[in-house]
Amino acid sequence: MAELPEDRRYTSQHEWAKEDGGRLVVGITDYAQDQLGDVVFVGLPEPGSEVTAGQPLGEVESTKSVSDVYSPVTGKVVEKNLEVEQSPELINTDPYGKGWLVMIEPHESGLDALLSAEDYRKLTE
Repeated sequence: MAELPEDRRYTSQHEWAKEDGGRLVVGITDYAQDQLGDVVFVGLPEPGSEVTAGQPLGEVESTKSVSDVYSPVTGKVVEKNLEVEQSPELINTDPYGKGWLVMIEPHESGLDALLSAEDYRKLTE
């Protein structure tokens, strides 16, 4: 498997969440983008939208399929990545960096309920 940063937590639906000053940056994993193939469209919620852990917050469309992106935590979207909406291929080239999707202000941390990098690695082997 490709890189799997240790500095974030993961969901069984292949999202990652990284704490950043009390907020969470959310994206999809390298494994997910690899399964999807070339990403051609990203639909993200507007800032101010409420999201619920385990519920869809947006979608990623590839040349193969359309997949929901699930929120790792319950909270409010405070920012969406406009760059990735304009250039969805960033999800393929840099899923843990420039390919991030949204920033969420969580109502409570919720990170402890998510998978560690090691647990996620086991899930995808």
